[in-house]
Amino acid sequence: MSAALHLTITTPAVILVDSDDVASVRAEDASGSFGILPSHADLLTMLTPSVVRWRTVAGRTGFCAVKGGVLTVAQGRRVEIACREGIVNDSLQTLEGRVRAARAAQLEADRRARVAQVQLHARAVRQLVRYLHPGQVGEIHAPDVTDYDEAAS
Repeated sequence: MSAALHLTITTPAVILVDSDDVASVRAEDASGSFGILPSHADLLTMLTPSVVRWRTVAGRTGFCAVKGGVLTVAQGRRVEIACREGIVNDSLQTLEGRVRAARAAQLEADRRARVAQVQLHARAVRQLVRYLHPGQVGEIHAPDVTDYDEAAS
């Protein structure tokens, strides 16, 4: 058996990490944190949203924030992680900042999507009212959602 692990971390779109000189890996599943060394028994587990850490044979440390995923250990050497999203960095402090920025961007995108959904719903209701009551359109006033969006900004 080789004295190193081969670590691969992938998302559906990109290979984040592909290193064959890893001495140890630390990850976290629902039961808690665990470590993997060369010659580890085969393993399949679901990762929780956490930071996967590894140390190379040369002593360098790497970090990858994953939003859950599947970790497999095969043949005592191959460690593979498949996740939806991941952010890699050599510094834990820098990684924290990048994760915070990505989270803020995701929250803003979610907020914009909700606003757009409400706007579409309001337009649909107005169209239904116009269709069902063509002569009474002036009497029914649905709030304009764009006014709420501007007030929230």
